[in-house]
Amino acid sequence: MSTSTWHNACTDNSGSVDVGLTVNLQDVAQGFRKALFMQPPVHNDVADPAAALFWLAQAGVDVVMEDRPQNRVIKTRETAASETSFEAAKEKATGPLEAAKPASGLAQVAAAQRLAADCTDLPSLRQALEAFDGCALKQTATQLVFADGSVDAKLMIIGEEPGRDEDEKGVPFVGAAGQLLDKILAATGLKRSEVYITNVVPWRPPGNRKPTPLETQICMPFMLRHIALAAPQVLLLLGGTPSTALTGLSQGITRLRGRWHDVTLAPDAKIQALPTFHPAYLLRQPSHKALVWQDMLLLQERLKH
Repeated sequence: MSTSTWHNACTDNSGSVDVGLTVNLQDVAQGFRKALFMQPPVHNDVADPAAALFWLAQAGVDVVMEDRPQNRVIKTRETAASETSFEAAKEKATGPLEAAKPASGLAQVAAAQRLAADCTDLPSLRQALEAFDGCALKQTATQLVFADGSVDAKLMIIGEEPGRDEDEKGVPFVGAAGQLLDKILAATGLKRSEVYITNVVPWRPPGNRKPTPLETQICMPFMLRHIALAAPQVLLLLGGTPSTALTGLSQGITRLRGRWHDVTLAPDAKIQALPTFHPAYLLRQPSHKALVWQDMLLLQERLKH
């Protein structure tokens, strides 16, 4: 493929000026291929570190999990032999290997329940979460994202999990979704400083993925204790994760929203919660803002009493 010369007519205050632009069509084609298939830029057959890091960030790889890189595509003989031995042992086992996973999860949940029950106020709950090592998300997160707003608020807003911006600042809902939440609250006559905001999972999952059911279950004792200590009048649940986890219902957020549900904090203690769409979802599906506005009118009416 040869080099071609393109000519463009550019107009400025002095009139029309003919400018010659030399373009290597091979470079252009290669650029399109890189853009389409997300191939890291290569210069002289050697990967450019800065360009490679940018490409990884664009692909959502923003957490370093190990000190050294590993090739997980090409299996070594040792790896293959190890996996073969494990599969053979698994076939011979009658249950202990499978039972080990739930047992480990149950132990972590039990530890969370004991720590949460000992907390008598919000500062002690935060300290307990900072000391708790039972959730693997803590190992990859930058810091704990506890809460924001007024601890005396009538309304407690519970989101799903922190994102990158929240992880960096240690405050929930400070990114684009948080800015939209602030606008939604303002339209309802509320300020961010007048509500109490937190997430059902206080650590950011790697790559902004959804927390697993086990990770959510481990964090639930702290979440229930958080609600009990903050003692709001009502809850606003943003997204499917807090809505299903706290109400115990299996329906999706589309079917749960628009109605009040009970959240059981203790055998003799319940609180009303209103599920609705998460602001991050509204950024992707702005047509559903009308449904959220209907939910906010329900919330506004409840807060009057």
